Amino acid sequence: MDGHHFLETAVVFLLATVVAVPLTKRFRLGAVLGYLLAGVVIGPSVLGLVNDTEGVATISDFGVVLMLFVIGLELSPSRLWVMRRAVFGSGSLQVITCALALGAIGYFLFGLTWKAGVIVGGSLALSSTAFGLQILAERKEAGSAYGRQAFAILLFQDLAAIPLIAAVPLLGSAVAHDAHGPDLASVLRVVGTIFGVILGGRLLLRHVFRFVARAKSTEVFTATALLVVMGTAWLMELAGISVTLGAFLAGLLLADSEYRHELESNIEPFKGLLLGLFFVSVGMSVDLALLVAKPLLVLGMVALLLAVKAMLIVPLGRLIGALTTADSVRLAAVLASGGEFAFVILNLAQQNRLIDDSQRGLMVMAISLSMALTPLLVLAASRLVHERVHTPDRAFDTIESDTPRVIIAGFGRMGQIVARMLRAQDIPFVALESSVEQVDTSRRFGGTSLFFGDPARPEMLRAAQADKAEVFVIATDDPEANIRTARLVRRQYPHLKIIARARNRQHAFRLMDIGIEEPVRETFYSSLEMTRHVLQSLDMPAEVVDSRIARFRKHDEQVLRAQYLVYDDDAALIQSSKEALHDLQQLFEADAVDERERDS
Repeated sequence: MDGHHFLETAVVFLLATVVAVPLTKRFRLGAVLGYLLAGVVIGPSVLGLVNDTEGVATISDFGVVLMLFVIGLELSPSRLWVMRRAVFGSGSLQVITCALALGAIGYFLFGLTWKAGVIVGGSLALSSTAFGLQILAERKEAGSAYGRQAFAILLFQDLAAIPLIAAVPLLGSAVAHDAHGPDLASVLRVVGTIFGVILGGRLLLRHVFRFVARAKSTEVFTATALLVVMGTAWLMELAGISVTLGAFLAGLLLADSEYRHELESNIEPFKGLLLGLFFVSVGMSVDLALLVAKPLLVLGMVALLLAVKAMLIVPLGRLIGALTTADSVRLAAVLASGGEFAFVILNLAQQNRLIDDSQRGLMVMAISLSMALTPLLVLAASRLVHERVHTPDRAFDTIESDTPRVIIAGFGRMGQIVARMLRAQDIPFVALESSVEQVDTSRRFGGTSLFFGDPARPEMLRAAQADKAEVFVIATDDPEANIRTARLVRRQYPHLKIIARARNRQHAFRLMDIGIEEPVRETFYSSLEMTRHVLQSLDMPAEVVDSRIARFRKHDEQVLRAQYLVYDDDAALIQSSKEALHDLQQLFEADAVDERERDS
């Protein structure tokens, strides 16, 4: 690729990305789909602006390599040990069941040999780590129950790709019959390289980074990080192991080091750009001519792949991962597609004459399409289970408690503090929480008065004896659920004093509409406390700080009430805010004059 051609290609890539990604994000379809569409449009199938798909794919593979390095960085060996059951239990079951089912389909329906069936089944059982993790991160669901399960399974799949890649030449016809000698040697070489990398990494890496850190140059530090990733990946490739495993190992070796966070922040921009390039290259590999020539066959293969994997992953999530049906459906949506490792394995299988060129082309096309559908599948799954979110799989708890004086709706950060204060003073209360995970976690710490249930449902409030309580605390994190609960309690139990958490001023105004006179704004008091520390750090006398904070608090509460009268009129609200700031400045100036007079 000459300089002029490279520049032209780079401009086309960036332009396509700048147009496609904001468009798909605008329609809430996520950035991944934007990259894919950009790839399809600029690729050989549509406009043909970029024809060097091989060169692009080579560069973009570094995106996946860097992503696995960052995964390794976030997974210290101790954390990996904690996750061992999810990784090796759920992961191995998913890979084995899906590989057997898909291999059998290939053997019986598509006439593959048993050797080809093993490799094809194994490669199709893998999902896309890049797509899965990027979508989870975008949707901020990587930390959810199903997100953690998906991460564990994807991690195992990355490890499972290595024996699969190693098995291709052993099963292929290109290997001679007396291959047992080199076979043992290659196994020893693989094991030796992994041990060498682990040992060398443990002994050398920290000293290298300590030496480089002394130079106090971000560029050199970033270059060293990239050198470690690429160097380990290259060593692995020499030994005939997956490059991505090398990167993962390099990350794992540095997971406990003091340079972890700096490494992550330095690698992140490269990872983001190169992963984007990877998604674009997948889009470019979509062969629309093949789709037009054999639409039924290609779409049938895509549907079969997604259906078989989804049918096996949903019960796996329920039984092994202990997930709800809703979360199992979400898990299946993330993992049902094919993955990037399948491209590598199928290329190898074709070189070793296990499958022919047309079979490989069809499967690569089906995998690419299934990956392209992943963002839409995840979106559809979340919509589907969102419709049914009010009918949870686990039955609500039966509430058995003494008559409470206080009922707490929502047992998150705010609800827990209220509960701890009440418990310490032996004031009876009942807490209702609609998140199964939150209930299970809190119960491990002794939450005996906590019950799983939706506080916005009349039967739950009856069971909690709301008619006999005195105070109702609404501490739920979701503003809409908060409003629903407040309306229900105000209507059915007018005698209850409601103390409600408000996300911001607009939320506070909506609560005031229901008749809650003093909503508790969740960050207001902690912000005042933070301001207190700031002013004290500026050597302002403690009594002056206290009076200013008290003055601001009183003034802001008056402004809130005044703004409540005009909160649906933007112009009046802005004018009110400007006047409030001016009034506050005058109040502080008057205070300052008083303080000077007192001092003199």
